[in-house]
Amino acid sequence: MEDIEIARNTKLEKVTKIAQKIGIEEDELEQYGKYKAKISPKVTKRLKNKKDGKLILVTAINPTPLGEGKTTMAIGLADGLRKIEKNAVLALREPSLGPVFGIKGGATGGGHSQIAPMEDINLHFTGDIHAITSANNLLSAMIDNHIYFGNELGFDRVVWKRCIDLNDRQLRKVNTGLSEEKNIVPRMDGFDISVASEVMAIFCLATDIHDLKRRLGNIIVGYTKENKPITARDLKADGAMTVLLKDAINPNLVQSLEGTPAIVHGGPFANIAHGCNSVIATKLALKLGDYVVTEAGFGADLGAEKFLDIKCRQANLQPDAVVCVATIKALKYHGGMPKDEIKNESIEYLARGFHNLEKHVDNLKNQYGLNVIVAINKYTHDTQKDIEFLQEKLQAKGIELSLVESWEKGGEGAKDLAKKIVTLVEKPYHFKMAYEDKQTITQKIESVATKIYGATNVEYTKEALEKIEEIEKLGYSKFPICIAKTQYSLSDDPKNLECKDPFKIHVQDVILKAGAEFIVVLTGKIVTMPGLSKIPAAEHIDIDENENIVGIF
Repeated sequence: MEDIEIARNTKLEKVTKIAQKIGIEEDELEQYGKYKAKISPKVTKRLKNKKDGKLILVTAINPTPLGEGKTTMAIGLADGLRKIEKNAVLALREPSLGPVFGIKGGATGGGHSQIAPMEDINLHFTGDIHAITSANNLLSAMIDNHIYFGNELGFDRVVWKRCIDLNDRQLRKVNTGLSEEKNIVPRMDGFDISVASEVMAIFCLATDIHDLKRRLGNIIVGYTKENKPITARDLKADGAMTVLLKDAINPNLVQSLEGTPAIVHGGPFANIAHGCNSVIATKLALKLGDYVVTEAGFGADLGAEKFLDIKCRQANLQPDAVVCVATIKALKYHGGMPKDEIKNESIEYLARGFHNLEKHVDNLKNQYGLNVIVAINKYTHDTQKDIEFLQEKLQAKGIELSLVESWEKGGEGAKDLAKKIVTLVEKPYHFKMAYEDKQTITQKIESVATKIYGATNVEYTKEALEKIEEIEKLGYSKFPICIAKTQYSLSDDPKNLECKDPFKIHVQDVILKAGAEFIVVLTGKIVTMPGLSKIPAAEHIDIDENENIVGIF
């Protein structure tokens, strides 16, 4: 049975009942139908003195193109905690339409570990990403309008891009202003996918609507001939942008198929952005639940690194435990096993791919000082021999393991992991970050590249070094870095799966995000506007004769 059919055949509880489970009153909800709602900021104010729950981060090894079930694992764990009578709450990201219609499909979990209503969440949901897109493009319109009417602020170059929440490689570079109307200035422009927009990053890192407006105002949209930054505040765009995001900034409440409350809010990618749901949602969840399960995108080299070095730094958070998700198929994939043979038993390739898991666990335990457990997302084609080999390898390294079957069994299949997590979060730990604020930009890049990725060193283009010098002169070197890198490898080469030979990280460009308060570092051949695959998922998404959506997986 497809994920969409499992979700459709599950009877959901009304969102008001889900809210009651975590102490949210009906007048603190703005309902979007029966099964989803916005949570009023009144809840945060009411609970501001309540003790926070335990924060559990779910991350993973470097994934295969279809992912390793990290969201499925997070949902299964929260359901498993509820099965053992713990007050658990999920805090997850919103799906982007890009991957839904692209290669990866939906992002609401899978099998019997899903959040619902699945179709709504994967498509327009409550309109948050549309609001972010509108705010981004309003700013673009105001930039070009200002230039049209005389350019009083003295724009010499515009660095702000338009965005759209779809994969469309044709829009990576475009010429605009070609109508030949008087005063219109043609220029080269481009689009990012909405989830890579700085507005999305700001949305997810802001602490409240006032902080949102402050950060939006700080966005640098262009520079004068004297290289002086021009901001959204200079254009008087920050107020209108905030108004467009006034409702979106409130977190969304939905549920798992087993009725576990799920706060779903914000959705930056982790390979090209910072990969975490909103600070507002996470902090709210910590007031509502004794155990909060959250996730960070792609592998631990991307999502977890940015969660720890950006989100935790800016929001004064730290996880009490980390779950590192792995699959036997992905370990074989990183061991060099051909894709069409991955379902076959092979200790040789599994052994060769084990280094990927080992590196991520070592980073989390020894670089960041956190308590870690490995969760194996069990597939039906996994053999007992492969499982036993992996168990022995992990045991020999002193790494705790849980075999999880939540895709097939829901929370029941994650009870072992839930019980181990309850013990793990009580153990002492000494959280530290990969670099310090006072380090230079290149020192920060090199810390992540060598410590977290395992690179020998970093190479920079001339343009990247010039940008770094420019950012340091402007006084922004204290910001954390957000490295844009392929998700498929510890290196910046998506084909270098095994990383068995020494490798370098290649920095192509550096972009200051003064509103988000971090510095984006583009490596390898990464782009901020993805393209569709040869046969995109969109070809299989349809409406059937009963007006049901089909094909979202």
